[in-house]
Amino acid sequence: MNNKIKLAVAGSVLALSAGANAGIIIPAGDWTIDINGNVNAFAIMTDGDSTSDTVTGGALAKTDDIDGEDKSYAINTGLLPAWLGFTGTTRQNDLDVSFTISFQPNVSDNGATGMGDVLTPLNRQAFVTFGDKSWGSVKLGKDLGIFAGDAILNDMTLLGVGLGGQRSGTQTTLGGIGSGYIYPAWKGQIAYTTPNMNGFQATIGITNPDTGTATGTTTTAANGGRNSDRFGIEGKASYSWTGDVAGKVWASFASYDRTGSEGTVANTGAALTTYTQDDFTTSAYDIGAAITSGNLGLVAYYYNADGAGTDTNLLGANGVALVGSELKKRDQDGGYLQATYVIPTGTKLGLAYGVNNLDKASGEVDGTLLEKNERWTVGAYHPLTKHLNLVAEYNNAQSEAHNGNDIESDSISLGAILFF
Repeated sequence: MNNKIKLAVAGSVLALSAGANAGIIIPAGDWTIDINGNVNAFAIMTDGDSTSDTVTGGALAKTDDIDGEDKSYAINTGLLPAWLGFTGTTRQNDLDVSFTISFQPNVSDNGATGMGDVLTPLNRQAFVTFGDKSWGSVKLGKDLGIFAGDAILNDMTLLGVGLGGQRSGTQTTLGGIGSGYIYPAWKGQIAYTTPNMNGFQATIGITNPDTGTATGTTTTAANGGRNSDRFGIEGKASYSWTGDVAGKVWASFASYDRTGSEGTVANTGAALTTYTQDDFTTSAYDIGAAITSGNLGLVAYYYNADGAGTDTNLLGANGVALVGSELKKRDQDGGYLQATYVIPTGTKLGLAYGVNNLDKASGEVDGTLLEKNERWTVGAYHPLTKHLNLVAEYNNAQSEAHNGNDIESDSISLGAILFF
């Protein structure tokens, strides 16, 4: 893991010693190599509704297996995948230069042989940075998105499971993604970050516009267009302070243009409706704060998005609706509140509530489209050693549709995470 993720894991969740933030350090000529990462695994038990209700975009709470059973059992990683990262740093020509490459293997799969014959391991990071503390730094390559990055890094389920753990063999669970914040994703980017100016720092960058699989000028009404006529733009500003009451406040944004499209969609009776769509912009912004005072930690976060849809990705499905022959954007907002406290044994106890709301487009009728994803999480995170941590979580998820459909599930997860 890179330093940002390592520090977030240790600082926001377990308050571990500084030694746990460092990996295996190897001097190599002009370079210093840091080999770092984690291995985590959880037993996840989920009990869901037996209802036949459908909530489009509300699959966070759906637990039925292929035989229709509403109870499921899984051995899986949590929100943070197992991780092996390599970071090299050097100082050359008055520049701090570094590279990071990481791999995320699975700890479980559903293949017949159990040897990874279903899922491909993830590859989340490959980037280079250069800069100087006097003027800032530049990053080029693939890393965590700028918008909503602080939301996931301050989520206490980063060391646990959160939601979405009912399928054995999935690469990661969802944590609070889709029920408190939008997934920042791992994006190709070129970004500039200012030097730290007495606690204030800002980042601005262009990102891969996420063109998806659409070609030409055609698309589907559900996806609302994947073609882009410019790079994505993301940015963030933050202010951090120390003291008896320490903390950080931040705000970030994202903007993605989508080109207009034409196409047809099937209606009832297999009739086709021709639609046209003007160019539009998918946009989002957020604001958050994380504060610690002694053993108490508090996080408050809010986001608002336009045309982002119900998917866990910023540019997910169902961001627009077909109203007559016109595609219209849907609005979305949400956030989460979180409180943690370290008891005398060193165990950190946490309670969190998160919600994602999706409005109908203007003129859209009620249907099975998601209206609200809601989550409650209770967690206990115990440092057995400075590197090995035991984790127990309870999660309740509820998804509601605009037509009143409702699905709910409860899950318990027990496991451990070791990082180095």
